[in-house]
Amino acid sequence: MPTYDYKCEGCDHRFEHFQTMSSDRLKTCPECKEDTLRRLIGSGSALIFKGSGFYATDYKKPDLDARVERTKEAAKQVKESAAAAKPAAAKPAPAKSADSKE
Repeated sequence: MPTYDYKCEGCDHRFEHFQTMSSDRLKTCPECKEDTLRRLIGSGSALIFKGSGFYATDYKKPDLDARVERTKEAAKQVKESAAAAKPAAAKPAPAKSADSKE
């Protein structure tokens, strides 16, 4: 239920009144008892989140450093498994020098 601001046009009395949105506007001023009340346009209120799920810690993303470390470990494991799966390549024969005669 919202709080409405009222101002009396006759005596300039200002006050707030807590009422439902479907309630009729107040007409009679509580000070001067005249029917010169005007409901003012309020600035409204801020949106209020209640309950869990609205805090920065609830949706906190993993630390960037931790993600980088996991990526490095995964790349290292892939590289090691690829190296283990390769057959041993034959070593190249030593190059012949021009001095040797065969």
